[in-house]
Amino acid sequence: MKRVRRIGRDEANFRSEVKAAAGYNGVSLNVEENLMPIEKNQVVLFHYSVRDEQDNVVEDSHGGEPNAYLHGHGGIIKGLEEALEGRDAGDTFSVTVTPEKAYGPRKPDAIQRVPIKHLMGAKRWKAGMVAQVRTEHGPRHVVVAKVGHKFADVDTNHPMAGRTLTFDIEVIEVRAATSEEIAHGHAHGPGGHHH
Repeated sequence: MKRVRRIGRDEANFRSEVKAAAGYNGVSLNVEENLMPIEKNQVVLFHYSVRDEQDNVVEDSHGGEPNAYLHGHGGIIKGLEEALEGRDAGDTFSVTVTPEKAYGPRKPDAIQRVPIKHLMGAKRWKAGMVAQVRTEHGPRHVVVAKVGHKFADVDTNHPMAGRTLTFDIEVIEVRAATSEEIAHGHAHGPGGHHH
């Protein structure tokens, strides 16, 4: 995707400068803009790193494929989706998101006892480890709170619930979603959902 970065100019000034330059030598120029600001029903690919309140990096996508989501369909946390609205491919920025617009506040009564055989991700479990369990709403991450002989107490809060998070974002690509992606409510292809 070709991108021209305009610094300190709005779109009207940019277009008038291009028209003036075209008229100067008598050549007609067609200005092709490939900018597509992020809005509903567009697929966005981005890299990110997430830092906690102590400035520790807790997650980073730069070692793999960029994350892909369908904008306006709740595929990412609300605070991040709001911060991405109107951005373009090539933009880099940081945003701090409160728990209310991230993974919610911690719920102290979110401990459940489950059979150890239902925990996925390791063979031996210790308190503090993150496991995945299958629920009626699909897979969910839980934090192991206590391990017994056959059962484990797990914290069903999201591992980042109750935390204020800072995201460093690099928007890689913005494109129109296909009708199939809109119907399914998520992005397909690299970084997205695979059927």
